[in-house]
Amino acid sequence: MLAGTIYISFLGAAGLLLLPKGSVTAARILALLTAIAGFALALTSFVHHRSGELFTVTRVPWIPTLGIEYHLAADGISLTMILLTGIIAITGILFSWNIVERTKEFFAFYLLLIGAVYGVFLSYDLFLLFVFYEIVIIPKYFLIAIWGSTRREYGAMKLAIYSFVGSTMVLIGLIAAYVVAGSKTTSLVDLAQYPFSLHFQMLAFPLVFVGFAILAGLWPFHTWAPTGHVAAPTAASMLLAGVVMKLGAYGCLRVAMTLFPLGLGPWGFHVLGLTSWRDVFALLAVIGIIYGALVALVQKDFKFVIGYSSVSHMGFILLGLMTLNQIGLTGAVLQMLSHGLLAGLMFAVVGRMVYARTHTRELAILGPMNLWKIIPFAAVTFIVAGMASMGLPGFSGFWAELMILTGAWRSYPAYALCVGFGIIIGVVYIWRAMLKAFFAETGVELTSPQPSLPPITLPERLGAIILIGASIFVGVCPQVFQNIIIPAFNSPLFEGLRKGSWQ
Repeated sequence: MLAGTIYISFLGAAGLLLLPKGSVTAARILALLTAIAGFALALTSFVHHRSGELFTVTRVPWIPTLGIEYHLAADGISLTMILLTGIIAITGILFSWNIVERTKEFFAFYLLLIGAVYGVFLSYDLFLLFVFYEIVIIPKYFLIAIWGSTRREYGAMKLAIYSFVGSTMVLIGLIAAYVVAGSKTTSLVDLAQYPFSLHFQMLAFPLVFVGFAILAGLWPFHTWAPTGHVAAPTAASMLLAGVVMKLGAYGCLRVAMTLFPLGLGPWGFHVLGLTSWRDVFALLAVIGIIYGALVALVQKDFKFVIGYSSVSHMGFILLGLMTLNQIGLTGAVLQMLSHGLLAGLMFAVVGRMVYARTHTRELAILGPMNLWKIIPFAAVTFIVAGMASMGLPGFSGFWAELMILTGAWRSYPAYALCVGFGIIIGVVYIWRAMLKAFFAETGVELTSPQPSLPPITLPERLGAIILIGASIFVGVCPQVFQNIIIPAFNSPLFEGLRKGSWQ
């Protein structure tokens, strides 16, 4: 059933291209129905496979001479990410209901990207995973380059270059693992059980981890993210922050940490107080959290605030992975889900509700407009999203960050204190952006009448309600996701990690 998420998305993309030119309404409806069908399959599988244990969707020979299979499977981690993809797919289309330029091509690229993302989360053959991972690069480039705004060609090309560099690093590491293991199989499950030498893992782990972490916004390889977010149209920003950056974090966990668990172990010597690759990446994650928050604090462009906020929040995920304890790792997966929902919502507010109406993202210009009076729904939505992003109890961000901080305290107490400082900065930059964007300063007199802006549309309201509702559900019932994520970490696939560097 889960394989249908890939096929339906690709078929929907092909169907859109067959529509007559100018079929704007038909393209929107077909894209939305395709996304709903994919989400329905994801939700059904999520409900039916509540054990969180690994199960095979399909496994057939693909290129037998090289040991390559078409192997699709899922566990609690995959199911959580697939459910997130389904939600972002639907809401992204709702927030793109205003697209009138080459509508069918826009949604065709959109669904092609969604289908490839589903493929990455379901692939348990490393070659197949890499193929889907590369497919993602193509539509995201065109979505930004054609339908983007500020320096769209530059943003699209920078994103593509960073993605290809990271992919090259991943490919080199995977080919090396394939050759060292005897060139018999590319199965993730089989290679995870192969006894790679400590020396090989120490070399391969950072190569593959960084290759994936580039897409996850790891500092200092993060610079593509704010630029890409700002240049992208609303739906593409939602996809970048909601699921594409999660592909990088997912690859770090699913591939690098699973195949090369000993690469996280001690080097046997000290470098600037660091004793392992785990220490290095934990430090870089903490720097990313604080750096992203500090830079977001001084931004004048509303969308850049959210772009650097994403860099900061992705640092939480990478730090959670480096805790190497159950609560920290579970929190990292939960943060992938939470950040996907909340970042998608904030980009929707900034890009579609505000920028598309005011044609400016300058906070100094937006504030005096009194947007809270003109488009109050946008103001309320951003306040809710901002509070949830700060970690307000009752929303998804609270449990995710709490679990990561708890895991970090057990592994890196000093880093946990630094992250606490980063959270405080996060509160400040969200509060600053909210005040400057939606509320005029006291004593400011408007020299011209307040502009008349189009009201928030029904599709936009539905998209916002879906994302807020999903975040509240995760915040109120986190055990629903914890109960399927934790068994995944207890599976044989992570046995090497548990025996190696598990805390």
